[in-house]
Amino acid sequence: MKVNGSPNFPSPSFPSIQTSPKVTKFRTLDIHPSKFLDYPPSDYLQRERERESYEKGDAFVISFQLDLFLFGRFWGRRGITLPPAIAHLSMALSTEQSITVVSERDVFSISGPRYLTSVDWKFPHQRRAVAACLVQAAYILDCDRQENRRGPNALAPAWWQFCHFDLIRTLVDDADCSIFGAIFELKPPFLIQNAPRFVIAFRGTLTRRDSVARDLTLDFHLIQNSLHRSSRSEIAIQAVRNIVSASGGSNIWLAGHSLGSAMATFCGKNMAKCGVLLEAFLFNPPFFSAPIERINNQKVKHGLRIAGSVITAGLSIARKLKQERPVIEDSFAVISSWVPCLFVNPNDHICSEYIGYFEHRKNMENLGVGIIEKLATQNSLGDGFLSAIGRGSESDPLHLLPSAILSINLSPCPDFKAAHGLHQWWQPDLHLQTRQYMYN
Repeated sequence: MKVNGSPNFPSPSFPSIQTSPKVTKFRTLDIHPSKFLDYPPSDYLQRERERESYEKGDAFVISFQLDLFLFGRFWGRRGITLPPAIAHLSMALSTEQSITVVSERDVFSISGPRYLTSVDWKFPHQRRAVAACLVQAAYILDCDRQENRRGPNALAPAWWQFCHFDLIRTLVDDADCSIFGAIFELKPPFLIQNAPRFVIAFRGTLTRRDSVARDLTLDFHLIQNSLHRSSRSEIAIQAVRNIVSASGGSNIWLAGHSLGSAMATFCGKNMAKCGVLLEAFLFNPPFFSAPIERINNQKVKHGLRIAGSVITAGLSIARKLKQERPVIEDSFAVISSWVPCLFVNPNDHICSEYIGYFEHRKNMENLGVGIIEKLATQNSLGDGFLSAIGRGSESDPLHLLPSAILSINLSPCPDFKAAHGLHQWWQPDLHLQTRQYMYN
Protein backbone atom coordinates (compact mmCIF):
# COMPACT_ATOMS: atom_id res chain seq x y z
CA MET A 1 0.00 0.00 0.00
CA LYS A 2 1.59 3.26 -1.16
CA VAL A 3 0.37 6.81 -0.61
CA ASN A 4 1.96 9.82 -2.37
CA GLY A 5 4.42 11.64 -0.19
CA SER A 6 4.77 8.83 2.29
CA PRO A 7 8.23 7.71 3.38
CA ASN A 8 9.80 4.55 2.01
CA PHE A 9 10.67 1.86 4.49
CA PRO A 10 13.81 -0.21 3.86
CA SER A 11 13.24 -3.92 3.53
CA PRO A 12 14.64 -5.60 6.62
CA SER A 13 16.06 -9.09 6.62
CA PHE A 14 14.23 -11.73 8.63
CA PRO A 15 16.15 -15.00 8.19
CA SER A 16 14.24 -16.76 10.95
CA ILE A 17 10.73 -15.96 9.66
CA GLN A 18 9.05 -18.71 7.69
CA THR A 19 5.55 -19.28 6.40
CA SER A 20 4.03 -22.68 6.72
CA PRO A 21 0.45 -23.61 5.75
CA LYS A 22 -1.92 -24.70 8.49
CA VAL A 23 0.38 -23.72 11.32
CA THR A 24 -1.52 -21.86 14.03
CA LYS A 25 1.25 -20.95 16.45
CA PHE A 26 3.44 -17.89 16.54
CA ARG A 27 6.66 -18.75 18.38
CA THR A 28 8.57 -15.77 19.68
CA LEU A 29 10.32 -14.23 22.61
CA ASP A 30 11.63 -10.97 21.24
CA ILE A 31 10.15 -10.60 17.75
CA HIS A 32 6.63 -9.22 17.91
CA PRO A 33 4.59 -7.10 15.47
CA SER A 34 4.49 -4.30 18.03
CA LYS A 35 8.18 -3.77 17.30
CA PHE A 36 7.23 -2.73 13.77
CA LEU A 37 4.41 -0.39 14.82
CA ASP A 38 4.34 2.64 17.06
CA TYR A 39 0.85 1.61 18.03
CA PRO A 40 -0.67 -0.24 21.02
CA PRO A 41 -0.64 -4.02 20.43
CA SER A 42 -4.18 -4.28 21.81
CA ASP A 43 -5.52 -2.55 18.68
CA TYR A 44 -4.34 -5.29 16.37
CA LEU A 45 -3.98 -8.27 18.68
CA GLN A 46 -7.39 -9.88 18.40
CA ARG A 47 -6.81 -12.46 21.07
CA GLU A 48 -4.00 -14.35 22.75
CA ARG A 49 -5.00 -18.01 22.86
CA GLU A 50 -2.30 -19.59 24.92
CA ARG A 51 1.00 -18.85 26.54
CA GLU A 52 3.18 -21.68 27.72
CA SER A 53 6.82 -22.30 28.46
CA TYR A 54 8.70 -24.34 25.90
CA GLU A 55 12.17 -25.58 25.06
CA LYS A 56 14.18 -25.23 28.28
CA GLY A 57 11.96 -22.31 29.34
CA ASP A 58 13.74 -19.80 27.07
CA ALA A 59 10.81 -18.77 24.87
CA PHE A 60 7.04 -18.70 24.71
CA VAL A 61 4.38 -20.08 22.46
CA ILE A 62 1.88 -17.39 21.55
CA SER A 63 -1.08 -18.14 19.30
CA PHE A 64 -3.00 -15.19 17.96
CA GLN A 65 -4.89 -13.77 15.02
CA LEU A 66 -4.28 -10.37 13.46
CA ASP A 67 -7.12 -8.12 12.37
CA LEU A 68 -6.10 -6.98 8.88
CA PHE A 69 -8.84 -4.38 8.85
CA LEU A 70 -7.20 -2.56 11.77
CA PHE A 71 -3.88 -2.57 9.96
CA GLY A 72 -5.35 -1.12 6.81
CA ARG A 73 -7.38 1.50 8.66
CA PHE A 74 -4.47 2.61 10.82
CA TRP A 75 -1.89 2.91 8.04
CA GLY A 76 -4.27 4.06 5.30
CA ARG A 77 -5.82 6.92 7.26
CA ARG A 78 -2.37 8.29 8.10
CA GLY A 79 -1.11 8.12 4.54
CA ILE A 80 1.86 5.94 5.44
CA THR A 81 3.31 3.09 3.44
CA LEU A 82 2.77 -0.28 5.06
CA PRO A 83 6.19 -1.50 6.27
CA PRO A 84 7.50 -4.63 4.54
CA ALA A 85 7.47 -6.57 7.81
CA ILE A 86 3.74 -5.92 8.30
CA ALA A 87 3.06 -6.55 4.64
CA HIS A 88 4.77 -9.90 5.04
CA LEU A 89 2.51 -10.75 7.98
CA SER A 90 -0.61 -9.54 6.21
CA MET A 91 0.09 -11.53 3.07
CA ALA A 92 0.69 -14.72 5.00
CA LEU A 93 -2.47 -14.34 7.07
CA SER A 94 -4.59 -13.39 4.09
CA THR A 95 -3.67 -16.72 2.45
CA GLU A 96 -4.62 -18.64 5.63
CA GLN A 97 -1.02 -19.08 6.62
CA SER A 98 0.72 -18.11 9.82
CA ILE A 99 4.19 -17.00 10.74
CA THR A 100 6.67 -19.02 12.76
CA VAL A 101 9.37 -16.95 14.44
CA VAL A 102 11.93 -19.00 16.32
CA SER A 103 13.56 -18.15 19.61
CA GLU A 104 16.77 -16.19 19.26
CA ARG A 105 18.46 -18.76 21.50
CA ASP A 106 18.18 -21.28 18.66
CA VAL A 107 19.93 -19.03 16.15
CA PHE A 108 23.70 -19.41 16.13
CA SER A 109 24.35 -15.97 14.64
CA ILE A 110 22.57 -14.42 17.64
CA SER A 111 23.32 -16.71 20.60
CA GLY A 112 26.29 -18.80 19.53
CA PRO A 113 29.98 -18.19 20.35
CA ARG A 114 30.66 -15.87 17.43
CA TYR A 115 33.93 -14.87 19.07
CA LEU A 116 35.23 -18.36 18.33
CA THR A 117 36.27 -17.75 14.74
CA SER A 118 38.86 -20.53 14.90
CA VAL A 119 39.26 -23.31 17.45
CA ASP A 120 42.54 -23.91 19.23
CA TRP A 121 42.05 -27.36 20.71
CA LYS A 122 44.77 -26.83 23.32
CA PHE A 123 42.61 -24.41 25.30
CA PRO A 124 40.08 -26.02 27.67
CA HIS A 125 37.56 -23.18 27.41
CA GLN A 126 37.40 -23.55 23.63
CA ARG A 127 37.01 -27.30 23.87
CA ARG A 128 34.21 -26.75 26.40
CA ALA A 129 32.47 -24.25 24.12
CA VAL A 130 32.59 -26.58 21.11
CA ALA A 131 31.22 -29.51 23.12
CA ALA A 132 28.36 -27.36 24.45
CA CYS A 133 27.51 -26.12 20.95
CA LEU A 134 27.30 -29.67 19.61
CA VAL A 135 24.90 -30.56 22.42
CA GLN A 136 22.88 -27.48 21.47
CA ALA A 137 22.84 -28.80 17.93
CA ALA A 138 21.27 -32.02 19.22
CA TYR A 139 18.52 -29.98 20.86
CA ILE A 140 17.80 -27.96 17.74
CA LEU A 141 17.88 -31.00 15.45
CA ASP A 142 14.74 -32.22 17.17
CA CYS A 143 13.23 -28.72 17.17
CA ASP A 144 13.83 -28.55 13.42
CA ARG A 145 12.15 -31.93 13.04
CA GLN A 146 9.09 -30.90 15.01
CA GLU A 147 8.78 -27.57 13.21
CA ASN A 148 9.44 -29.17 9.82
CA ARG A 149 12.38 -26.85 9.18
CA ARG A 150 14.48 -28.28 6.38
CA GLY A 151 17.18 -27.21 3.98
CA PRO A 152 18.08 -23.51 4.27
CA ASN A 153 15.40 -23.04 6.96
CA ALA A 154 17.01 -25.52 9.36
CA LEU A 155 18.73 -23.89 12.31
CA ALA A 156 20.78 -26.78 13.66
CA PRO A 157 23.56 -27.02 11.02
CA ALA A 158 25.11 -23.67 11.96
CA TRP A 159 25.91 -25.04 15.42
CA TRP A 160 28.29 -27.70 14.07
CA GLN A 161 29.45 -26.12 10.84
CA PHE A 162 31.19 -23.19 12.55
CA CYS A 163 33.71 -25.61 14.09
CA HIS A 164 34.07 -27.69 10.90
CA PHE A 165 32.08 -30.77 11.90
CA ASP A 166 29.82 -32.90 9.75
CA LEU A 167 26.67 -34.61 10.99
CA ILE A 168 27.02 -38.30 10.22
CA ARG A 169 24.07 -39.71 12.15
CA THR A 170 21.13 -38.72 14.32
CA LEU A 171 20.10 -40.89 17.27
CA VAL A 172 16.35 -41.48 17.23
CA ASP A 173 14.26 -42.74 20.13
CA ASP A 174 12.17 -45.72 19.09
CA ALA A 175 9.33 -44.74 21.43
CA ASP A 176 8.44 -41.32 19.98
CA CYS A 177 10.80 -40.93 16.99
CA SER A 178 12.41 -37.88 18.60
CA ILE A 179 16.05 -37.03 17.97
CA PHE A 180 17.83 -37.31 21.31
CA GLY A 181 21.42 -37.21 20.12
CA ALA A 182 23.76 -36.91 17.20
CA ILE A 183 27.17 -38.11 16.05
CA PHE A 184 29.50 -35.53 14.53
CA GLU A 185 32.79 -36.03 12.69
CA LEU A 186 35.48 -33.40 12.34
CA LYS A 187 36.41 -32.75 8.74
CA PRO A 188 39.84 -34.22 7.83
CA PRO A 189 41.67 -30.93 7.10
CA PHE A 190 40.93 -29.78 10.65
CA LEU A 191 41.73 -33.06 12.41
CA ILE A 192 44.80 -32.03 14.40
CA GLN A 193 46.34 -32.81 17.77
CA ASN A 194 43.97 -32.56 20.78
CA ALA A 195 40.96 -32.37 18.46
CA PRO A 196 38.28 -35.08 18.56
CA ARG A 197 37.51 -37.06 15.48
CA PHE A 198 34.02 -37.95 16.65
CA VAL A 199 31.69 -36.26 19.14
CA ILE A 200 28.58 -38.07 20.35
CA ALA A 201 26.22 -35.47 21.83
CA PHE A 202 23.03 -36.04 23.81
CA ARG A 203 20.39 -33.42 24.48
CA GLY A 204 18.44 -33.09 27.70
CA THR A 205 14.73 -32.77 28.38
CA LEU A 206 12.97 -30.89 25.60
CA THR A 207 9.56 -29.51 26.56
CA ARG A 208 8.11 -29.62 23.08
CA ARG A 209 4.78 -31.25 22.30
CA ASP A 210 6.21 -34.26 20.45
CA SER A 211 8.99 -35.12 22.90
CA VAL A 212 8.09 -33.90 26.39
CA ALA A 213 6.16 -37.01 27.47
CA ARG A 214 9.00 -39.38 26.62
CA ASP A 215 11.67 -37.12 28.12
CA LEU A 216 9.79 -36.72 31.40
CA THR A 217 9.33 -40.49 31.58
CA LEU A 218 13.09 -40.92 31.25
CA ASP A 219 13.65 -38.24 33.90
CA PHE A 220 11.52 -40.36 36.22
CA HIS A 221 13.57 -43.46 35.30
CA LEU A 222 16.71 -41.50 36.13
CA ILE A 223 15.38 -40.62 39.58
CA GLN A 224 14.58 -44.31 40.12
CA ASN A 225 18.07 -45.33 38.93
CA SER A 226 16.56 -47.32 36.08
CA LEU A 227 17.64 -45.27 33.06
CA HIS A 228 19.76 -48.22 31.92
CA ARG A 229 16.57 -50.21 31.30
CA SER A 230 15.22 -47.80 28.70
CA SER A 231 15.41 -48.43 24.97
CA ARG A 232 17.00 -44.98 24.52
CA SER A 233 19.95 -46.09 26.64
CA GLU A 234 20.35 -49.19 24.52
CA ILE A 235 20.34 -47.14 21.32
CA ALA A 236 22.88 -44.73 22.80
CA ILE A 237 25.35 -47.33 24.06
CA GLN A 238 25.14 -49.30 20.82
CA ALA A 239 25.93 -46.16 18.81
CA VAL A 240 28.94 -45.47 21.04
CA ARG A 241 30.17 -49.05 20.70
CA ASN A 242 29.89 -48.86 16.92
CA ILE A 243 31.95 -45.67 16.75
CA VAL A 244 34.56 -47.09 19.13
CA SER A 245 34.76 -50.28 17.09
CA ALA A 246 35.14 -48.36 13.83
CA SER A 247 37.73 -45.86 15.05
CA GLY A 248 39.66 -47.83 17.64
CA GLY A 249 38.41 -45.81 20.59
CA SER A 250 40.71 -42.80 20.21
CA ASN A 251 39.72 -39.16 19.76
CA ILE A 252 36.09 -39.74 20.70
CA TRP A 253 34.16 -37.32 22.89
CA LEU A 254 30.93 -37.79 24.77
CA ALA A 255 28.90 -34.68 25.56
CA GLY A 256 25.51 -34.09 27.14
CA HIS A 257 23.35 -31.66 29.06
CA SER A 258 21.05 -32.51 31.98
CA LEU A 259 19.29 -35.77 31.02
CA GLY A 260 21.78 -35.99 28.14
CA SER A 261 24.63 -35.82 30.68
CA ALA A 262 23.16 -38.84 32.43
CA MET A 263 23.03 -40.65 29.09
CA ALA A 264 26.66 -39.72 28.37
CA THR A 265 27.62 -40.88 31.88
CA PHE A 266 25.91 -44.21 31.29
CA CYS A 267 27.82 -44.70 28.04
CA GLY A 268 31.12 -43.50 29.51
CA LYS A 269 30.87 -45.82 32.52
CA ASN A 270 30.05 -48.82 30.37
CA MET A 271 32.94 -48.19 28.02
CA ALA A 272 35.31 -47.62 30.97
CA LYS A 273 34.40 -51.07 32.29
CA CYS A 274 35.64 -52.40 28.94
CA GLY A 275 38.88 -50.46 29.26
CA VAL A 276 37.92 -47.69 26.81
CA LEU A 277 38.29 -44.25 28.38
CA LEU A 278 36.36 -41.63 26.43
CA GLU A 279 36.73 -37.92 27.06
CA ALA A 280 33.41 -36.62 28.36
CA PHE A 281 31.87 -33.16 28.82
CA LEU A 282 28.92 -33.35 31.19
CA PHE A 283 26.97 -30.08 31.48
CA ASN A 284 24.64 -29.72 34.49
CA PRO A 285 24.69 -33.48 35.21
CA PRO A 286 21.81 -34.54 37.52
CA PHE A 287 22.67 -35.51 41.09
CA PHE A 288 19.50 -36.45 42.93
CA SER A 289 20.02 -35.97 46.64
CA ALA A 290 18.86 -33.85 49.55
CA PRO A 291 19.78 -30.20 48.74
CA ILE A 292 22.48 -29.99 51.41
CA GLU A 293 24.65 -27.75 49.25
CA ARG A 294 22.08 -24.98 49.52
CA ILE A 295 22.48 -24.75 53.30
CA ASN A 296 24.46 -21.62 54.20
CA ASN A 297 25.63 -22.72 57.65
CA GLN A 298 28.88 -24.61 57.02
CA LYS A 299 28.82 -26.45 60.35
CA VAL A 300 25.31 -27.73 59.78
CA LYS A 301 26.16 -28.68 56.22
CA HIS A 302 29.30 -30.54 57.27
CA GLY A 303 27.49 -32.30 60.11
CA LEU A 304 24.71 -33.50 57.83
CA ARG A 305 27.21 -34.84 55.31
CA ILE A 306 29.14 -36.73 57.99
CA ALA A 307 25.90 -38.24 59.32
CA GLY A 308 24.88 -39.19 55.80
CA SER A 309 28.24 -40.83 55.14
CA VAL A 310 28.05 -42.90 58.34
CA ILE A 311 24.51 -44.08 57.59
CA THR A 312 25.32 -44.84 53.95
CA ALA A 313 28.47 -46.74 54.90
CA GLY A 314 26.48 -48.74 57.48
CA LEU A 315 23.82 -49.67 54.92
CA SER A 316 26.58 -50.63 52.49
CA ILE A 317 28.18 -52.99 55.01
CA ALA A 318 24.81 -54.55 55.84
CA ARG A 319 24.07 -55.05 52.16
CA LYS A 320 27.50 -56.61 51.64
CA LEU A 321 26.87 -59.06 54.46
CA LYS A 322 23.66 -60.08 52.68
CA GLN A 323 25.71 -60.54 49.48
CA GLU A 324 23.64 -57.96 47.60
CA ARG A 325 25.44 -56.37 44.63
CA PRO A 326 28.88 -57.76 45.58
CA VAL A 327 30.54 -56.34 42.49
CA ILE A 328 29.76 -52.67 43.19
CA GLU A 329 33.10 -51.98 44.86
CA ASP A 330 34.98 -53.72 42.07
CA SER A 331 33.14 -51.83 39.32
CA PHE A 332 33.74 -48.52 41.10
CA ALA A 333 37.47 -49.21 41.19
CA VAL A 334 37.47 -50.38 37.57
CA ILE A 335 36.09 -47.10 36.25
CA SER A 336 38.23 -44.92 38.53
CA SER A 337 40.62 -44.21 35.64
CA TRP A 338 37.81 -42.57 33.68
CA VAL A 339 37.90 -38.85 34.48
CA PRO A 340 34.95 -37.00 32.92
CA CYS A 341 34.72 -33.21 32.91
CA LEU A 342 31.73 -32.00 34.94
CA PHE A 343 30.37 -28.47 34.59
CA VAL A 344 28.03 -27.39 37.37
CA ASN A 345 26.46 -24.21 38.65
CA PRO A 346 25.98 -23.79 42.44
CA ASN A 347 22.59 -22.15 41.79
CA ASP A 348 21.34 -25.21 39.94
CA HIS A 349 19.95 -27.62 42.53
CA ILE A 350 19.81 -30.39 39.93
CA CYS A 351 23.61 -30.63 39.70
CA SER A 352 25.02 -28.59 42.59
CA GLU A 353 25.31 -31.59 44.94
CA TYR A 354 28.34 -32.72 42.95
CA ILE A 355 30.22 -29.89 44.65
CA GLY A 356 29.64 -31.30 48.12
CA TYR A 357 29.98 -34.89 46.92
CA PHE A 358 33.61 -34.46 45.91
CA GLU A 359 34.59 -31.85 48.49
CA HIS A 360 33.21 -33.91 51.37
CA ARG A 361 35.24 -36.91 50.27
CA LYS A 362 38.38 -34.82 50.52
CA ASN A 363 37.37 -33.47 53.95
CA MET A 364 36.72 -36.97 55.29
CA GLU A 365 40.17 -38.09 54.15
CA ASN A 366 41.70 -35.11 55.95
CA LEU A 367 39.85 -36.15 59.12
CA GLY A 368 41.36 -39.63 58.90
CA VAL A 369 38.04 -41.39 58.26
CA GLY A 370 38.45 -41.88 54.53
CA ILE A 371 37.47 -45.56 54.83
CA ILE A 372 33.93 -44.52 55.79
CA GLU A 373 33.66 -42.10 52.91
CA LYS A 374 35.14 -44.67 50.54
CA LEU A 375 32.11 -46.86 51.24
CA ALA A 376 29.68 -43.96 51.21
CA THR A 377 30.93 -42.34 48.02
CA GLN A 378 30.07 -45.37 45.91
CA ASN A 379 26.61 -45.90 47.38
CA SER A 380 23.49 -43.77 47.40
CA LEU A 381 21.72 -43.17 50.71
CA GLY A 382 18.34 -43.31 49.01
CA ASP A 383 19.19 -46.49 47.16
CA GLY A 384 20.42 -47.97 50.45
CA PHE A 385 17.04 -47.39 52.09
CA LEU A 386 15.23 -48.84 49.07
CA SER A 387 17.45 -51.93 49.24
CA ALA A 388 16.63 -52.29 52.93
CA ILE A 389 12.96 -52.65 52.04
CA GLY A 390 13.64 -54.84 49.03
CA ARG A 391 13.18 -52.25 46.29
CA GLY A 392 16.77 -51.35 45.48
CA SER A 393 18.23 -51.28 41.99
CA GLU A 394 20.53 -54.00 40.76
CA SER A 395 22.72 -51.33 39.15
CA ASP A 396 25.11 -48.96 40.91
CA PRO A 397 23.77 -45.38 41.07
CA LEU A 398 24.50 -43.66 37.78
CA HIS A 399 25.38 -40.27 39.25
CA LEU A 400 28.11 -41.55 41.56
CA LEU A 401 31.57 -41.09 40.03
CA PRO A 402 34.95 -42.14 41.43
CA SER A 403 36.96 -39.48 39.57
CA ALA A 404 36.21 -36.23 37.79
CA ILE A 405 37.44 -32.81 36.77
CA LEU A 406 34.84 -30.54 38.37
CA SER A 407 34.35 -27.01 37.01
CA ILE A 408 32.06 -24.71 38.99
CA ASN A 409 30.61 -21.60 37.37
CA LEU A 410 30.97 -18.84 39.98
CA SER A 411 29.72 -16.10 37.67
CA PRO A 412 26.59 -14.22 38.80
CA CYS A 413 23.43 -16.03 37.82
CA PRO A 414 19.98 -14.38 37.81
CA ASP A 415 17.81 -17.45 38.36
CA PHE A 416 17.56 -21.23 38.22
CA LYS A 417 16.65 -21.22 34.54
CA ALA A 418 19.93 -19.55 33.64
CA ALA A 419 21.88 -21.70 36.13
CA HIS A 420 20.61 -24.88 34.51
CA GLY A 421 20.87 -23.56 30.96
CA LEU A 422 23.34 -24.82 28.40
CA HIS A 423 24.13 -21.38 26.96
CA GLN A 424 26.29 -20.37 29.90
CA TRP A 425 28.97 -22.89 28.99
CA TRP A 426 30.16 -21.24 25.78
CA GLN A 427 30.38 -17.75 27.23
CA PRO A 428 33.94 -16.35 27.02
CA ASP A 429 34.03 -14.60 30.40
CA LEU A 430 33.04 -17.35 32.83
CA HIS A 431 34.50 -17.31 36.33
CA LEU A 432 35.30 -21.01 36.72
CA GLN A 433 36.79 -22.86 39.64
CA THR A 434 38.24 -26.16 38.45
CA ARG A 435 39.54 -29.04 40.57
CA GLN A 436 40.48 -32.61 39.80
CA TYR A 437 39.39 -35.43 42.07
CA MET A 438 40.91 -38.88 41.77
CA TYR A 439 39.63 -42.01 43.47
CA ASN A 440 42.30 -43.98 45.37
